[in-house]
Amino acid sequence: MKKLIIILALLSFKVVAQEAIKKAPEIKEGEGPFTQLILRGAMLIDGTGAPPVGPVDIIVKQNRIVSIVSLGLPTPGMSSDGNRTRLEAGGKELNCEGMYVMPGFVDMHGHIGGGQAPNAEYVFKLWMAHGITTIRDPGSSNGVDWVLDQKNKSAQNLITAPRIKAYVTFGTGSTEAIHTPEQARAWVNANKNKGADGIKFFGAAPELMDAALRENKRLGLRSACHHAQLGVARWNVIQSARAGLTTMEHWYGLPEAMLTSSTIQNYPLDYNYSNEQNRFEEAGRLWKQAAEPFSPKWNAVMDTLLKMDFTLDPTFDTYEAARDLHKARRQEWHEIYTLPKLWAFYQPNRNAHGSFWFSWGTEQEVAWRENFRLWMMFVNEYKNRGGRVTAGSDNAFIFQLYGFGYIRELELLREAGFHPLEVIRSATLYGAQALGMEKEIGSVEIGKLADFAIIDQNPLENLQVLYGVGAIKLMDDNTVKRVGGIKYTIKDGIIYDSKKLLNDVKKIVDDEKAKSGFVLKQPGN
Repeated sequence: MKKLIIILALLSFKVVAQEAIKKAPEIKEGEGPFTQLILRGAMLIDGTGAPPVGPVDIIVKQNRIVSIVSLGLPTPGMSSDGNRTRLEAGGKELNCEGMYVMPGFVDMHGHIGGGQAPNAEYVFKLWMAHGITTIRDPGSSNGVDWVLDQKNKSAQNLITAPRIKAYVTFGTGSTEAIHTPEQARAWVNANKNKGADGIKFFGAAPELMDAALRENKRLGLRSACHHAQLGVARWNVIQSARAGLTTMEHWYGLPEAMLTSSTIQNYPLDYNYSNEQNRFEEAGRLWKQAAEPFSPKWNAVMDTLLKMDFTLDPTFDTYEAARDLHKARRQEWHEIYTLPKLWAFYQPNRNAHGSFWFSWGTEQEVAWRENFRLWMMFVNEYKNRGGRVTAGSDNAFIFQLYGFGYIRELELLREAGFHPLEVIRSATLYGAQALGMEKEIGSVEIGKLADFAIIDQNPLENLQVLYGVGAIKLMDDNTVKRVGGIKYTIKDGIIYDSKKLLNDVKKIVDDEKAKSGFVLKQPGN
């Protein structure tokens, strides 16, 4: 008898009807690349975990870093001009004195919109305005051909967009249900031949997961998995990692590998996975059911994953509303930068994934705060023992907005216990390593691509300055100002004015509001 595969990707997401998402316009924005670009006098945070150093000149030719020149101690009255590289004819200087230069950020969980945000230019510019120069699209839900088209145009810098790595949901495009290991392996090969960079799994029958993951690994492709509750009782993160999974998303599948008093989550007997209030409310109680931190079973699971060089991509931010709904829905950028359709998608809705606010209050949020505490403890200790933790946002869900949600993810890594330099490393070098791109991006080193995020504040002192709206600061004259916001995003040696990109986003939102007469209102008003 043929085995029936549960198509978890379809059952896991009840999404509003999708409309065709607009591609980013093929226009050349930004300046460059140049025969020579010199970033003058910067403080450098190189992404490796090393402390800041400066001032330095960073010299780029076309899209590659060719030299990093130390200008000596920043001593007042002392000239360092003797160390400086002379600007060649046709080159460009960017005065970065008093600014901090970091590698371009890597968002390991970047959905390029859908029915709730059907404008790729809007999405891409929000990312780029926050210094994000590379994203992993997990699932290619706009269609594989659509994503590969945008990926290729971004690679040629025909559109203003981050570099795209396309991970296709397992089974997408198959003309029949995949129910044998042979079919699973054939699909994996077809996926590679189409030009995908990897696979996104939600789960499947164990023999199919095993076959697909092992074949994917043999072919040299990467993989990600959201271990959905519909399949995790048979196949959790340990089995995935042993079969060749390279990264796990969120935390599903991890506490289930550490259950001590049962083999499955303690579901209420009237639980219904399709009811997202049920799904997310009970998810907030799961870490409490797992083994105690630092207990033998807790340590055994961690040690197993560490031995396999496994990557955790927690996406804390996309669940933050579960522990503080009021804060998430009142984030100040919503009024300026959130599209009307996206705001509507966030509202309580039984037919939209992640809009599970049917009856959400103190009891649910208290449980989720404890969930976060235990989850963060595992992630931080995983990092402390040498494990790789990356930064991914999973935005356009649950009151989190592209770009802004990514910076919030960095803040939450800090809350989990990461030093700010460890946070930046997770957002840059570790993301590049997880994508297999560490020789090209992820750190400011000679020979790598010229991807940078540049800001006129010290982000280590306050990660909030990385938000597009900046951070509030009381000045010496007792005036209140906004400081920060990424000033320049450089991708492939091309300089983008990050604040102009945000203004472009604001215009897109303003135009949509004018067409519809939209006024942002809180739920129930």
